[in-house]
Amino acid sequence: MVKKSLFEKEKYCHFCVNGIKEIDYKNTELLRRYTSSYGKIVPRRKSGVCSKHQRKLATAIKRSRYMALLPYTTR
Repeated sequence: MVKKSLFEKEKYCHFCVNGIKEIDYKNTELLRRYTSSYGKIVPRRKSGVCSKHQRKLATAIKRSRYMALLPYTTR
């Protein structure tokens, strides 16, 4: 068990808590929450998503970029 700092908040997977089974690449509002201001995919330790859903999330973001629903970069 890893000892947490007093100020660190416990993070829970958004998809596990809400019972979301599939992450749709067409849902750009949801996917934008997991990209940084520069368009990068936010890492697990920052977003609080579990590893299973992080992999699905990364795939959905990449598909959404390919279909031109999300930008690759902002600049």
